[in-house]
Amino acid sequence: MAVRTKIDPFEAEIIRESLVAVAEEMFVSLQRTSQSTIIYEVLDFACGITDHKAQLIAQTNGVTAFAGILTFTVQSVLDKFGLKQIREGDIFATNDPYTGGGTHLSDVAMVMPLFYKGELLAFAANKAHWTEVGGKDAGSWTTDATEVFQEGLQLPCVRLYVDHKPLPSVVDIIRANVRTPEMSLGDMYAQAAGLRMADRRFTELCAKHGVEQVQAGVDYLLTQGERQVRLDLAKLPKGVFEAEDFIDDDGLTPDPIPIRVKVTISDDEFVADFTGSGPQARGPVNCTRTGLMGGMRTIFKALTNPDTPVNEGGFRPLKVICPEGNIFSAVRPAPVSTYWETLLNSVDLVWKALAPHMPERMTAGHFLSVCGLILAGNHADTGDLVIMVEPQAGGWGAGVDKDGESGLVCIGDGETYIIPAEVCEQKYGIVVDQYALNPVEAGAGEYRGGLGLVRDYRILGEEGMFLTATFGRAKFPPWGVAGGQAGSPNYIEVIRADGSPPNRFGKGARVHLRRGDIARLITGAGGGWGDPRKRSRERVLADVKEGYVSDRAALETYGQQP
Repeated sequence: MAVRTKIDPFEAEIIRESLVAVAEEMFVSLQRTSQSTIIYEVLDFACGITDHKAQLIAQTNGVTAFAGILTFTVQSVLDKFGLKQIREGDIFATNDPYTGGGTHLSDVAMVMPLFYKGELLAFAANKAHWTEVGGKDAGSWTTDATEVFQEGLQLPCVRLYVDHKPLPSVVDIIRANVRTPEMSLGDMYAQAAGLRMADRRFTELCAKHGVEQVQAGVDYLLTQGERQVRLDLAKLPKGVFEAEDFIDDDGLTPDPIPIRVKVTISDDEFVADFTGSGPQARGPVNCTRTGLMGGMRTIFKALTNPDTPVNEGGFRPLKVICPEGNIFSAVRPAPVSTYWETLLNSVDLVWKALAPHMPERMTAGHFLSVCGLILAGNHADTGDLVIMVEPQAGGWGAGVDKDGESGLVCIGDGETYIIPAEVCEQKYGIVVDQYALNPVEAGAGEYRGGLGLVRDYRILGEEGMFLTATFGRAKFPPWGVAGGQAGSPNYIEVIRADGSPPNRFGKGARVHLRRGDIARLITGAGGGWGDPRKRSRERVLADVKEGYVSDRAALETYGQQP
């Protein structure tokens, strides 16, 4: 069918907002019907619409790092099945980290073709973190896996629904491979419900405006997205910018992993080159190419125009270079279950390279890590198996003219949340003894870094629970800028009820917590900006009054007598 080459920009805007509304309604549907708290409380998922060529035309995120990843997910369906084998009523599922637009096995993506009057026009897609996908450990991700086969059930871009009905054989395979089948399958059905909602709304959109108008609107929006981002690219500093850092370790050995980036910004391109970073690791911090692209699309969008809706045209000037087998571009069967530590470091490297040159846009380093944890065991009251998977929030870096924000999720988590204390206690049979700001002597500057948090989980059940956690930047704290001091590390402290010495670590797998033990979750402060001695006396005294800075630090670090 011929596509109109011209469309009124006002009608194109209406079509764009309508497509965003389709994605948002899919998002709300998935949240309200899912079974996992990591989905309906934390919002660890994303929803989007692509055209029939897998070009992203609308997306809404809880997790910012999923920005644009759905493009690669839909492309994997096209690569495997082709347009001729895709039918109305199909839904495909994939969590393949290597070829299926995947990140780690817990992030399950589902894709549905959108037809109108027999013509395939677009795809609806969503990607959500299931609490359980099998594997050697409850909760499915861990810090000591050595190959992907230990991390859960792999869905290598399979047809999951035919004629709008799930395939019983595939459902049976999922049910037999997960520890919480009702919850995992509930998440699957919730994703399918969201896709069907998108199908209905897209059909209504085509009926209202006509297919030619919708297609012309999509073409216009993709072109406009590219035109706008090139205007924004012109405002960025031009040249070559480099940064280096370290990932704490791979979870199996204490050895730091060197990472580096070279960012080249010209009038036409934004190139991020990760050549020279360490090779893929034996432990599960590896990131695959898709995850790296999600990270780079996140920071590119933040640097150019974060206020406009996402579409594929807005990513066309972005180029990413990374040798295969690199820590940022691991290959099968490397373990990838804690990939986010490396994905977030890719974003942070570009941030670190550009922050001194874009002080009006970027802050000093933030606590960075998702600070993810799993608590698994039997509920203290019911005896049922419970698995809690959640992120934590921490401190963000200071800016050239502002203090850092306190207690926010990391850049990769975007618009997500922490599981409320009441939900933790009711669903998982634990007690949240404290949840407070963590005023540490770190992140000092003319403008100081934001504060991290401290949260205590006390175990109630007779059999205890098992803790798995990865708190990155336990060894290498957030960086400061222009004389600002580094922030503080993230870590976990296990406080034993029997009075034995506390155990402190950044990564741990299946740490047995007995009744009365406390898992203290501590997130770091962001880096400071500028010489601390230049901080105004009024600000220092206000910090002391609020308990953010001690009398000693006021005198010794800031040079102010309280």
